[in-house]
Amino acid sequence: MEVYVLDNYYLAITLLITIGYQLFFFAIAFSLKFDKLTDFAGGTNFVVLAIITLAFSGHHNARQIVCSLFIMVWGLRLSGFLLFRIIKTGKDDRFDDKRDKFFPFLGFWVFQMIWVWTVSLPVTVLNSPNVTQYPQPAFGTGRDIAGVVLYSIGLIIESVSDVQKYRFRSGTSDKSAICDKGFFNWSRHPNYFGEILIHFSIFMIAVSPAANGYVRGQAYKALYATILGPFFLTILLMFVSGLTLQERPGSKKRYEKNNHWEEYARYLNRTSILIPFPPQIYEKLPTILKRTVFLEFPIYVFDPAKHSDAGKGQRGAEEGNSHKPSTASTNNRQSGDQLVNSGS
Repeated sequence: MEVYVLDNYYLAITLLITIGYQLFFFAIAFSLKFDKLTDFAGGTNFVVLAIITLAFSGHHNARQIVCSLFIMVWGLRLSGFLLFRIIKTGKDDRFDDKRDKFFPFLGFWVFQMIWVWTVSLPVTVLNSPNVTQYPQPAFGTGRDIAGVVLYSIGLIIESVSDVQKYRFRSGTSDKSAICDKGFFNWSRHPNYFGEILIHFSIFMIAVSPAANGYVRGQAYKALYATILGPFFLTILLMFVSGLTLQERPGSKKRYEKNNHWEEYARYLNRTSILIPFPPQIYEKLPTILKRTVFLEFPIYVFDPAKHSDAGKGQRGAEEGNSHKPSTASTNNRQSGDQLVNSGS
């Protein structure tokens, strides 16, 4: 028998649980200046919500169980890996400027609450009384099978790429070395691609009762509205905390410190930013395809002349001495131009 708590979509109860769960770990992290539980709290929160909503639903059909298990497996794997990694590294550099400041540090945890609650929506609503009150299609529709296949591919890509990068970093003393092994030979961020694939596949399975015409009315709209979860995750990884914090800033740092810059520029040119693709073909594609179909938008691209402090200083000096151009300055400018082209 289903349990009704606050609302018939379990939105309020899952939000309250998420807030309480994250504040509990925030109190530990802030009081003890302890970084090791931050990502663990995020990943395991998904598991808690899936277990509670599945238990409350009272209708344990195969689709509910599969979707709930899928998000639990993903959450446990992610939190376990990140906990293992932070134990090995000792601290999380993301919090160096926040760890001792109450509100900035709390801000991260509030954002983590939003992330967990929103991305969990497909499973939360699927398990809710307003959906389970309707007859459910038998598990095994074409959409279900496609979702299972895509989930498996996404989980393999994310899990393997996490291990590949960790082993690469652990096996070299040069911390600026370029990881272009395994999946990273086909994508600069295969773990992000895998994670996006995972959550769209869970939505694909969860929406089947509505897509197949079994669920109607507001519940029909609610199931389709849960696509907000995977879209929110995609926006987060592409425009907030993922690619935007790594692509241009990472290239800028390498260029200004000359950390394998020319080699890295070649890696940028031949490797897709997100969608895995053969590098031999990708490097020959026209820039317009890279900037559109392959999602390498201009906000990710590093141009030394525009974005490097050293490049700006050099350009200013060249403009100041434009009445007598020197061979050295001309050569430097051309070198920068070549690096930009190779990284496009």
